[in-house]
Amino acid sequence: MALVEMVMPKMGESIMEGTVLRWLKQVGDRIEEDESVLEVATDKVDTEVPAIQGGILTKILANEGDIIPVGQAIALIETSGDGSAPTSDPATEPTLSEPEPTATPIAASSPTPTVAAPAEVASIPTKPKQVFEGRFYSPLVMNIAREENISMAELEQIPGTGNEGRVTKKDILEYLEHRHEAQDNKAAAEATPVSTSAPEVLQPAPAPEPIVAPAQPAVSVSGDVEIIEMDRMRKLIAQRMLESKRISPHVTSFVEADVTNIVMWRNKMKDAYQKREGENLTFTPIFIEAVAKAIKDFPMINISVDGDRIIRKRDINIGMAVALPSGNLIVPVIKNADQMNLNGITKKVNDLANRARNNKLTPDDLSDGTYTLTNVGSFGNVLGTPIIMQPQVAIMAVGAIKKKPAVIETPQGDLIGIRHFMFLSHSYDHRVVDGSLGGMFVKRVSDYLENFDLDTKI
Repeated sequence: MALVEMVMPKMGESIMEGTVLRWLKQVGDRIEEDESVLEVATDKVDTEVPAIQGGILTKILANEGDIIPVGQAIALIETSGDGSAPTSDPATEPTLSEPEPTATPIAASSPTPTVAAPAEVASIPTKPKQVFEGRFYSPLVMNIAREENISMAELEQIPGTGNEGRVTKKDILEYLEHRHEAQDNKAAAEATPVSTSAPEVLQPAPAPEPIVAPAQPAVSVSGDVEIIEMDRMRKLIAQRMLESKRISPHVTSFVEADVTNIVMWRNKMKDAYQKREGENLTFTPIFIEAVAKAIKDFPMINISVDGDRIIRKRDINIGMAVALPSGNLIVPVIKNADQMNLNGITKKVNDLANRARNNKLTPDDLSDGTYTLTNVGSFGNVLGTPIIMQPQVAIMAVGAIKKKPAVIETPQGDLIGIRHFMFLSHSYDHRVVDGSLGGMFVKRVSDYLENFDLDTKI
């Protein structure tokens, strides 16, 4: 018999650790190769981790709730074979060798990060370099440091609680909290007036008493309310939405589109498509196709911002917001949507939506989005003002399709008829997208939808 180490897999280019949510197998259970053993959460997605080999689960090395670095052993699996020494899968873990010395975090003995005085040194570089003096910094930490004007010298003074002393998001946010408190205390001390009756030779003044914020009154809770703890995903969504509103000045433009042709075409094709492909034909693929076409017409919508630089993306990767059974939202991404035909987009939309609702998405399914579409019409809403998915600069919401009386122009004259209308709302980052570009883009999407060809094949 042989023991094989099952390690925390790498679940995305920028993901360095995962949180064990729950074990699906227990010690002594027999597992097959590629059978799901546990659920792991990252900052992008919850996913199941399959076994690298079949055998008996003999030992669990990570408890539920533990944050485990990529490559660290989380379980031992007993397989049939010679020898009993634990082995590792070379495809998922580097060869074990002498442990490398790890950097000792500065001021590791202090529970409170030391607030370093601002130094006149080089600021955080905007290049995507993430390792400085042997210490790794994630893109998120680097972005926060740039936004808060933290120099490299100051960043190096922050104690890290991550793997090998790495500074995590929690570390830098705690540091900023203490940094702001220190700055407020300093400002309050400087604002203290000096008495005019003091003698000529002033004695050193005693250090000012620390300013203590008044205690917040306890929240009174009666028996008529229910306290619900946010789940992990809801906390993450709340944090990202706040960050987006803080980073991007949001502006929204609206257009009403006549989508009668699309409604008539779908009504004609949906039954035949269901019978042929075994899948539903929804409006979402048509909306995504129109957005992809409009992005090719206005490529400056397909950008992100890095400090004072604009990064224009060549790939058109459109995220679509999917409502989960829990009530949360997740945004899988259709990569290179402009290179697919309508049938290809339909199959991709159905696949991502089904896997999202069954918690089967991978981190790669959620990465590299350049623009996002959300369908608020699926909830019966006619309008919405969505919040931008950072680091993108724009997002579009499509509302419910409603029948309305409208003036129809014909060669014989104007007539009143019943048409199908839908509102499109386009929220964009006013730092880099002005009203002209934001307005023209949503109007171009509307034009593509209104001019949809009734003879389109799928």
